[in-house]
This record gives sequence, structure tokens and C-alpha cells, in this order.
Amino acid sequence: MTPHLDGIVIEPERYELIEAIAESEWTRRQFFGITGAGLIVALLAGDEAAAQQPQRGGQRGGGGPPEIGGWVHIGADGAVTAYSGKVEVGQNVRTSLAQAVADELRVPYQSVKIVLADTALVPFDAGTFGSRSTPAMAPQLRRAAAAAREALLDLAAEKSKAERATLSAADGKVSGPGGKPSYTYGDLTQGQKLMKVIGGDVPTTTADKWTVAGTSAPKANGRDIVTGGHKYTSDVTRPGMVFGKVLRPKKLKSKLVSVDTRAAEAAPGVTVVRDGDLVGVVAPTEYTAAEAVKLIKAEWDAPAQVSAKDLFQHLKDKAGRGGGGGGRGGGGGTRGSIEDGLKAADKKVTATYTVAYIAHVPLEPRAAVAEWADGKLTVWTGTQRPFGVRDDLARALGVAADKVRVIVPDTGSGYGGKHTVATATEAAILARKVGKPVKLVWTREEEFTWAYFRPAGLIDVTAGAKADGTLTVWDFHNYNSGGSSLASPYAVPNHRAEFHPTDSPLAQGSYRALAATANTFARESAMDELAHAVGLDPLAFRLKNLGDAAPQKRLKAVLEAAAKQFGWGKGKPTEGHGYGLAAGTEKGSFVASVAEVAVDRKAKNPVRVVRVVTAFECGAVVNPDHLKNQIEGAVVMGLGGALFEHVDFDNGEILNPTLGDYRVPRFRDAPILETVLLDRKELPSEGAGETPIIAVAPAVANAVFQATGERLRAMPLVPNGWPK
Repeated sequence: MTPHLDGIVIEPERYELIEAIAESEWTRRQFFGITGAGLIVALLAGDEAAAQQPQRGGQRGGGGPPEIGGWVHIGADGAVTAYSGKVEVGQNVRTSLAQAVADELRVPYQSVKIVLADTALVPFDAGTFGSRSTPAMAPQLRRAAAAAREALLDLAAEKSKAERATLSAADGKVSGPGGKPSYTYGDLTQGQKLMKVIGGDVPTTTADKWTVAGTSAPKANGRDIVTGGHKYTSDVTRPGMVFGKVLRPKKLKSKLVSVDTRAAEAAPGVTVVRDGDLVGVVAPTEYTAAEAVKLIKAEWDAPAQVSAKDLFQHLKDKAGRGGGGGGRGGGGGTRGSIEDGLKAADKKVTATYTVAYIAHVPLEPRAAVAEWADGKLTVWTGTQRPFGVRDDLARALGVAADKVRVIVPDTGSGYGGKHTVATATEAAILARKVGKPVKLVWTREEEFTWAYFRPAGLIDVTAGAKADGTLTVWDFHNYNSGGSSLASPYAVPNHRAEFHPTDSPLAQGSYRALAATANTFARESAMDELAHAVGLDPLAFRLKNLGDAAPQKRLKAVLEAAAKQFGWGKGKPTEGHGYGLAAGTEKGSFVASVAEVAVDRKAKNPVRVVRVVTAFECGAVVNPDHLKNQIEGAVVMGLGGALFEHVDFDNGEILNPTLGDYRVPRFRDAPILETVLLDRKELPSEGAGETPIIAVAPAVANAVFQATGERLRAMPLVPNGWPK
């Protein structure tokens, strides 16, 4: 007979494994040692989070049975706690995950405590990136919470001897008809040490029946945020803590030739640390440490390096052979014949678009506090990859991973820029050398210089259409910036999209939406150029080339919604103003933006974005207000990259490493923002932290063209005033 567990049919071999894990002393010590008595529901490896694990032979770093994923704990007092390896960096995952758990356990979301990003407490997670928290982690915790609810119903039926079918869960209680019997969750779990380990799918509440998710629940820890009660990494203090600073060269890729630390060593209270190529100081105050590192005399050797003025030619010259898009949403490759498509075209566009390096500019620069005790290391730091940083620390310091604990306080933004945090390793090295906890916080200049950047890119596009506006050919080549959103979402029979890796002069890495911003900028600008070439309205041209495939219908829906809200086609812009639109899809979400700009070529800031309307669809909406916040934040952030953000560099030196020199959007740059949400409860929820940014730059560029008749093909469009 095939066994069942919590109503789920499980293969016999798997069932035996699950039971063995649930009953093992290792499991009970591992879980109840963290949570205390009560009911724990865990997920056996096999879900998405577990699949992200590094190759560890199917076991935790410290030994034990195969990895168990996320879990929910209901304590003897009825308190509900959910555990996740995700990180809160401003995307409000703490609230949305609490909503998911509350829905399944039939409790108010405020009563659910979410423990995030502590490698000693939470299950393994690859990191917070790729807009995966909502589509992957929320369903995982829903399954655990649903299994917990069913287990509570079992306990109540056993305790009351009532028919289980007559019992229901609501408001933190299990009750029968007329309220009798009635047990709080604490009544059922008190004195218990119950483990339910589940695998496979567990039936969960569908979006049309959500009561907590789908509502605009306020931010779970909003009071702490606005009153200053929340502690970021830079607020962490430890007994006996001192402060560290690291010596850095002026130019990138420099090698230390010689160093004289005598003056720093003579400063009161200062300890100089040398560990391989790392030279740093530790002092009682941050100011003293900063002044002491200035006393160190060092000689550096730096190679000749590419400068910004030669960047795009360098990317093209050093490029490798093309390939597919790579990664989720890439979709590169070839279909049809480019040659035949060009022959069939009545109008053609051939253009090159460029995208500059830009910095992440997080609200909170990189920071870490490191403390050693009994051969074990604990680090508090702001990172998007707590387990990855744990493993980085273990390798760098030559200790086992289970001797390292990484704790991530809710962090002041990341935008993909905090996958690695050098401050963690630097603080840990200094702390081990001096035998005291060390806090190390990067200055804004260090953040601008020594963090990695969003990749620069060059994109060549050749496209063609018949006189009636039907696309015939699309040939698209991205150099360096990446393969996300590489393929055209429009219906085109002859299509080639290739990503060409090349040599990047600057360190580069993840950034909000990855390369989808660059690729959408080039594609939607070229679509606008082609629409004008064939004499069609840019909206009509796009709609004409969207077929009946499900993704194309979803893209069509956001285009129509944004255009309707904006009033597209109902009037012409005033003199000096222009309207532009763009659309795209990335990571399962769909977006369209329509922008109005005002252009004054003689002004210091010649392009002012007056209004942006954004329509967005990401399946079932979990929290409308916070989704709107995410979208509007992405739009404002996108304006920086569209208009003026760029990293200027010359022969290995960053030339604009301060907020005085590197311009980000300010309050005066913020346009009127209007957001239209398309709530598709029949579709799974997708992530929303990245996709809304991708259509901003092309919508603005297309609006500038309407206002001026000039096509700007470089991001940023106007970094130093109107192009000469």
C-alpha cells in the first residue's frame, strides 16, 4: 500500500526517508534546539530552494541527513514563526511572506514572525536575486504552512475525538460547529515536539480565495523603520568593538610594491594589520582609523588600462563569438533566414546603441561587523547572498563553513550590487588579528570605486518591415551587457539574437533587471525607429506585430492599459514636449511605460521627464500598495540610467566617485507617476522588483525623438547637457 503523509501520496522509498529524517535525533536537535517545543513543518530537498544548493553530497556542511528546506514553527504559546534564507533589502519580502503564511494558517499576518537570512537559523538559500522570492519562496512557505494547518486539525481531532471533517481553522484556533470543541494553536502544540517533514506538492489556497495575500497589508516592521528602531549593519555594536579601515590604491588593478606603516603604528590606540596583500588599521573610533590609514606610505604598480572614451570600441574588438541569450528570459538564437528577411523588407533600420557602466548607489554602503569566539566567526553584514558570503568567508579564512555564521539585518537596498561584500572578509581578517570585534564600513567613495558595476554594453540592431508594418527581420547583437531579455517578444519570422561576451575593463556584475534594461532600450528604440520609417503610430506598430501566443497577449494587455491611462493618440504634445512608449517582458512579468518629456537644449539639464504612466502585470498580485511602490521606485531609478548616470574612468581611475560628481535622480527629477496594475489571479505570482525598470529609458528616448526629431541612442541620453 502506498503510504500517505498529511494527505500527500508519497513513494514508499521517499516516505521511509521522510519518516527517518523526522524521527532522527539529528533533526530534533537541529530544529528544536533552534525553535523550542511545538510543531515544526519542514520541506524535504527537491523544491526550488533546495535545488539551488551547491554540490555538498546531499548533506549539510556540518553533516546530517539530506538537506531540509524552509519550515514553519508553531510554538507552545501558539506563536507562528516562518524561516527563510531570503533577505529584506527594501522589496518588502518580510511582509509578503508573512501574508502567505497567514493565509494558510488562518491567522492575522501581524502575528507571523519572519526570520530571514541568518545562516545558523534558516534553511539554505542561494540568495535574493532574480525576482525569485515571490514565485519560489512564497509557495514554498505556503506549502509548509498548509501542512501545519492540516497537522493542527489532526491534533484537534485526536484530542477531541471529533470527526475531523467537522473541524476548521480560523483566527489561530481549531474549532468545531458552534465553537465546540475549540483549541488555540498553543493548546494543541503545548508540551509537544512534533515534526512533520513533507515532500512534493501540498495543496494550497488559490489566489481567488486569498484573504490576507492580495490585500495592501502595511509593512510588517514599518514602525521600526520610520521611528529609527530598526538596526542596520552600520548600527550593530558588540562589547569591546573597535573600528577598521583598509589601505586602498588610487587606481584599479594596482599591486602593492612597498609599504611603510611606521607613522600609523605610532598613532595612539592604533594597530596596523598586514595579511598578504591586505593592509589595514584598527582603532578605537572610526575617525581615528580613517586618519591612521592616511599615515601609511605605499607604492603601487598599476598596468595601463582602458579609459571610458575607448570603451565601446574595446568591447567590440575583444568580443567572442555570439551565442544564445543564456539565463532565464534570454531566449537568444536563430530562426528563419536573416538574408530572406532583409530582402522582404520595404523599410530597414540599422543602428548601434550603447549603455554605460553605472553604479548601484545603495542607500547603505557595504558594512560588516566581525566577531570571533571559540574558533567560530560571526559576521553581521548587508548582503543578498548570506550563504554565499558564509562560504566565501570560510574559504578566505581557512575554516569550515559550519564555523561561520552570517547574519543579515534588513538592509538598505542592494539592487544586485551586494552579492559579494568585501567588507565581511576584511572585517573578519582584522578581527582575528586583533582578537576583538571589528566594524568596517565603506565610505561612499569606496563604494563607488571598489564595488562592481552594471555592465556596459554595445548593441547592434538591424531590423526590417514591409510597407504595411509587418516585421520581416530582426538581427540583434549584444556585446558585454548580457543575455536577459535578448530575444524580441514580437512576432518576426526571421530572427537572430546573440550575446557576445567580451573583456570588461571594470568589475561588473548583477544589477536590477540585469541586461534586460540594455536590451529593451535597444529593441524598443529600434521598434520606434522602424514605426516612423513605415509611417505607423508606434503603439499601432507594436500591436500589429504581437500575435496570439500567451506571452504576446500579456504584452499587448499592458501596452493597451498604459496607452489608455496616458491618453495616447488623443492629443498632440505642446511645443518642446514629446510622448514616447516602450514595453517589455522579463522574469515572467510584463511592463509598458509611456513618458512625456519637456526638452530645452540650452538648459543645464535639457531633458525633464514630466509624466510616466506604467502598466504592469506579474500574475496574481500579492500586495497592491507595495507592488505599486516597487514599480514607482524602479521607474525613478530607471530615470537615472536613462538620463545621466554613468561611471567615468580613465586608465584605472574612477573620476566621479562621490555623490557630488555622480548624479542620481533627485526630488526635482521625479515626474508625475501613474501606475496601472493588471491583477491576473489565474496566473502564478511572479517577481516585481526588476521588470518595471526596463521600459523607462526607451520610452524617454522615444519621447525625446518626438520632441526634437533627433534620435539619441546612448544611455545615458544627456549626461553632460544636450549632445554636441
